[in-house]
Amino acid sequence: MRIAAIDDDPAQLDLVKAVVASMGHDCHLFEDANTLMRVLPRETFDLFIVDWELPDIPGPELIRAIRGMAVAPVPILMMTNRSDERDIIEGLNSGADDYMVKSARVGELRARLMALLRRGGHTLPPAESVWGRYRFLQQDRRVWLDDAEITVLTTKEYDLALTMFRHLGRLLSRAHLIEGVWGMDADISSRSLDVYMSHVRSKLRLRADVGYKLVSVYNHGYRLEDLQQVQPATGE
Repeated sequence: MRIAAIDDDPAQLDLVKAVVASMGHDCHLFEDANTLMRVLPRETFDLFIVDWELPDIPGPELIRAIRGMAVAPVPILMMTNRSDERDIIEGLNSGADDYMVKSARVGELRARLMALLRRGGHTLPPAESVWGRYRFLQQDRRVWLDDAEITVLTTKEYDLALTMFRHLGRLLSRAHLIEGVWGMDADISSRSLDVYMSHVRSKLRLRADVGYKLVSVYNHGYRLEDLQQVQPATGE
């Protein structure tokens, strides 16, 4: 998972990054709100950790901005030195899912993050997953369309396909996809990703007649659309 942490205290950011890394997730660090806001239109994250006292925008205001921009609901943890009940209420009312007073309690931070990720649907996947006419067997990286197994997928193509189905309907940035499949430090270009996604679209026949369509969104990334959920437009 990609987690964004926003705090003007480098030591606090280092602590959060260490905890997130120990959980097996990628952590992206921001020391001010405006830097995060500049990348949000082209990036996607699975969880935000937001400080209250930022140098440019107060934490509650940043959370409201994130809620206004996010295509899908994303868990947000507000982590701050403020412990007054009025502050906790304001933080939660701004759109935060949880509120934590800063401390060195690493175990508590890890537990809160795990709870938020579960709440956001980011739990351990089942051994077998089914979406419409597609069935994924994850242990062996095998996938079927109806009763026919698709045997031409490479490992990375399978991982990309499964990622898109797990995030069905959500716009995922190129960086999100590259980090999720190849790792945070992978040297994979956007053009290479486009080639992989073209193979996924072709090999899985992701088009209207099977009910799912893989869409490329210019200057951002990809979205897998469930056409069975799209209501046809009606005239008056």
